[in-house]
Amino acid sequence: MTALIELHGLTKRYGNLTAVDDLTLTIEEGAVFGFIGPNGAGKTTTMRILTTLLRPTSGTARIAGHSVTDDPRAVRRAIGYMPDFFGVYEDMKVWEYLDFFAACYDIPAARRAGMIDDLLALVDLGPKRDAFVDTLSRGMKQRLCLARTLTHDPRVLILDEPASGLDPRARIEMRELLRALQDMGKTIFFSSHILSEVADICTSIGIIEHGRLVASGSVAAMLSGLRAHRTMAVRLLPGATDLAEAAAWLRDQPGVVAVIGPRTDAPPENGQPGDAPPAGGHADGHADGHADGHTLRLEFSGDDAALSALLAGMIGRGLPVVAFSEEQGDLEDVFMHLTRGTAS
Repeated sequence: MTALIELHGLTKRYGNLTAVDDLTLTIEEGAVFGFIGPNGAGKTTTMRILTTLLRPTSGTARIAGHSVTDDPRAVRRAIGYMPDFFGVYEDMKVWEYLDFFAACYDIPAARRAGMIDDLLALVDLGPKRDAFVDTLSRGMKQRLCLARTLTHDPRVLILDEPASGLDPRARIEMRELLRALQDMGKTIFFSSHILSEVADICTSIGIIEHGRLVASGSVAAMLSGLRAHRTMAVRLLPGATDLAEAAAWLRDQPGVVAVIGPRTDAPPENGQPGDAPPAGGHADGHADGHADGHTLRLEFSGDDAALSALLAGMIGRGLPVVAFSEEQGDLEDVFMHLTRGTAS
């Protein structure tokens, strides 16, 4: 695949403050890259350098083969930029707004009318074609701004918090729109504070803190690197077996590193105050993270074949397995593990 965005040692300083610190990153054509980090981490500064609005202190940045410092005009032709806070000409109609920006990119008038209709259809604003911009909702203005970034058909989209301030429905619509743009072959570089949405759409992510890139890659790869072993959740039919005995048997099976669940020496049913809660669980006797108290969590070191053999062994022994699933974790786990959350 062709690398469309290439950063090497990118650094931006403001006096004694280093906003971006030796950032090196490569993003391939067709990727959807999520750029995440705490407030003040350097996300917006990086984007402003990529869009030629800021000059780096040192290092290089190239988009579609063009240097952001040596050939900014070519970079601007290759990108569409949607800032976090953008201006709109509110006394313009929607179609006039897009026509104005298309003219700025020297798109001939004969082509603009059809192009505007296509863009409005793409962002689902066709019925608002003749509405004034100031009558649009926040979500509609976001989609109009995204349409504006597409007027010159750029290869790369750089979007700073595209779902910022949107209600849940508008966020879903924006996410689906980004998927549609990915299907059109666009390379998308966007920042977000909404980690679940980043994980849903991105092919890869980068985590930045205090101006430094602390990790990059696919979410799956980061999760696999986060845990030494796989974690399995096994739910047994309530009342059909002794959970402590099942846990003891599981601990002796190949590949099982640990079993987390109610301890074998549980207190009496009418336990007195001061009785310790079950290991890995809560004072009510429930397994850790499961309110039903009939689920065990296994730390497992084997492969899929070994996991299949374990399940077969459980069934063969007569354990009443109701559910057997792997806990995947999520982007929040990765983010909390890799960032410190301390002030710079």
